[in-house]
Amino acid sequence: MKTRNSDTQPVEERNLSPEPESMQKYSDEVRGRIAKKAYELYEQRGRQRERDVEDWLKAEELVRKEMNTTGE
Repeated sequence: MKTRNSDTQPVEERNLSPEPESMQKYSDEVRGRIAKKAYELYEQRGRQRERDVEDWLKAEELVRKEMNTTGE
């Protein structure tokens, strides 16, 4: 879909999903656990910014391992 800005130049709209496709496979409960773990990692690192994706991916890995060992 194309729209026009105030200068009447064509502008391409992007279809952005609110979350990555990989996260859509998780239930709300699991997403919440991953978010909590990611925040814990952020806190442990002294609240260093701009590493949120790294924290999220590590948290996802940890939660998945936890789920596999507990049989959830």
